[in-house]
Amino acid sequence: MSIVEVSTQPSCADAGDSQSLSVEQARRAIRKALDQITDRQMVPIRDALGRVLADDCISPIDVPSHTNSAMDGYAFVGADLPTEGVREYAVVATVLAGQSTDVGCKPNECIRIMTGAPMPPGTDTVVMQEQVESLGNGRIRIDARHRVGQNVRQAGEDIAQGACVFQQGRYLRAADIGVLASLGFAELKVRRRPRVAFFSTGDELRSIGDPLGKGDVYDSNRYSLFSLLTETGVEIIDLGVVRDDRQALADAFKRASSMADVVITSGGVSVGAADYTKDILKGLGSLSFWTIAMKPGRPLTFGRLGDAMFFGLPGNPVAVMLTFHQFVQPALRYLASGNWPQTLVVEARARTALKKKPGRFEFVRGILEYGEDGRLTVGPSGKQGSGILTSMSRANCYILLDEACAGVAEGETLRVQPFSTTI
Repeated sequence: MSIVEVSTQPSCADAGDSQSLSVEQARRAIRKALDQITDRQMVPIRDALGRVLADDCISPIDVPSHTNSAMDGYAFVGADLPTEGVREYAVVATVLAGQSTDVGCKPNECIRIMTGAPMPPGTDTVVMQEQVESLGNGRIRIDARHRVGQNVRQAGEDIAQGACVFQQGRYLRAADIGVLASLGFAELKVRRRPRVAFFSTGDELRSIGDPLGKGDVYDSNRYSLFSLLTETGVEIIDLGVVRDDRQALADAFKRASSMADVVITSGGVSVGAADYTKDILKGLGSLSFWTIAMKPGRPLTFGRLGDAMFFGLPGNPVAVMLTFHQFVQPALRYLASGNWPQTLVVEARARTALKKKPGRFEFVRGILEYGEDGRLTVGPSGKQGSGILTSMSRANCYILLDEACAGVAEGETLRVQPFSTTI
């Protein structure tokens, strides 16, 4: 009997194919196509957390604004410190934080001073109170261990007037807000947040609260995407679920692109009989329909839809989150700031062996934790099917297995991308 070979197309079951982009090639293509958002707005400093500075921030003052004591103690003229043995001094004044004094020090005199108080005229050194022996009757004694200039904060030591404190494009963190408040900024000029419109496609999708018929599923992707977009700090436009109908999809695409900087869909970008997205998009925008040598998340659509950028994500729940993390989130960060974020990657020891064929990049959902020896260890978070969303819920990292990897032995060192800074 002769053997008849079946002619097939590349699929997500393949280890890789020559027509697929690498993960890095896809990232570079996306970055090259993006334009920064330049619209600006003023916001109160209390509302600036997570926003992106639109201009360089120049300090209007010195911080500290005056030379002051870094300790509770006694202010001295450095040249009058003992060089050997011990020496007695008369305490001629006291200066508290928020106060100042015109009293100076003659030889064998010092001034009681509190943390943050301006240094008295002529003094340049503070001896902390714990290193001073009180003799009573306004006199103290110190030894020769001290050096000129110790325990004093110079005016402008932290920030000098006219210095650039933060450059434009910076995402503002809590510490940044504190720094800017210390400079007296009540309002900040920031870039407008990216506007992102998104919807799911599929006749089988039902919203929460609707009854499920045979073959129906609740639309988890919309809620995952809404949460991911919230974490990213963008303006969100949720257009719900759009049924698999050419006219409904065309109308949804037109509406979304008219109101947003970025349009995101999940589902409808593969080769299924009811996946109309490709045909519709070809008439509305300039799109690239990619297969990427990665697992999960092989199919991805990217391009321009009117004036908006477009991401067509796969329909499987895990693939939606993975492709968002690897492509969409950094793209949104770039739109907002002009900076493509550098992903934190750490090394960890494999708790178990992992099977893999060479040919594509695999993102294994993992659990990163400390072993008994204090070193980081990592292992899979459960079954790795792209529809098993609980594998993402249990995970706190991606285990990164590149295209050349042919499997991992227990105890081998792996590269890991944590989801956050805590585990």
